Amino acid sequence: MMLLTHIISDKTKKSLKIKSILKKKISLVTLEKASFIIIVGGDGFMLQTLKKFYKKKKPFYGINSGNYGFLMNKFFEEKFLKEIKTLKMITISPLEMITTDSKNNKKRTIGINEISIIRKSKQAAIISVRNKKQYIIKKLISDGILVSTPAGSTAYNLSVHGPILNLDSKKLAITPISPFRPRRWKGKIVSDKTVIKIRNLDIKKRPVNAVADNQEVKNIKSVIIKINKKIKFNLLYNKSNSLYKKIKIEELKKETLLR
Repeated sequence: MMLLTHIISDKTKKSLKIKSILKKKISLVTLEKASFIIIVGGDGFMLQTLKKFYKKKKPFYGINSGNYGFLMNKFFEEKFLKEIKTLKMITISPLEMITTDSKNNKKRTIGINEISIIRKSKQAAIISVRNKKQYIIKKLISDGILVSTPAGSTAYNLSVHGPILNLDSKKLAITPISPFRPRRWKGKIVSDKTVIKIRNLDIKKRPVNAVADNQEVKNIKSVIIKINKKIKFNLLYNKSNSLYKKIKIEELKKETLLR
């Protein structure tokens, strides 16, 4: 069976080398004619490309040429043609944030891994977090806070000691970043149907920025965060190294460290 694919590659030396190898192994076509898209790069490049081309409604197969490559597949030249015929697909939806800045400008942005609210000045941020009219936390003094999807729960969220979420959990993790008051608040796991509203309680003295993966909006007054289930990302993984397995491995590592 002829594989009709389109390759989108980062410009690094390693990425271009992998792309050169792939061009000799598979049939390349235009983006519109491809049955799926191969992305060669790291996690950051993968996130950037997914956001740019998700409207094409094509499955994406990532090949890691970066550092960790959690969203990517390892590249084995000798196994590639065999593995590419037995791929598993998972479908995920991103977070959507609607920000209102200090000048009341509104902006919509999506985040596949997480959305974080981070202090802009030397002073800690003072924020509130609500689920509609009910407070999740009324007043948090911290370096910020982040909301993570299950797919992103092993990224920045894990680095700030947030929980790892099962890919099928239908949950979101709300995790504080270096909390000062209350120190013992570890965050909260909520349903993926939750509409989260975060408000900066001291806009003038303690400005904050909102970041969706690697896209930043400055001087935020408030932000509404929710899952956008109308947007679907279809990700392809090698049968032996699915995203489910990667998350499970990270969960076991965390449990081992806590013993």
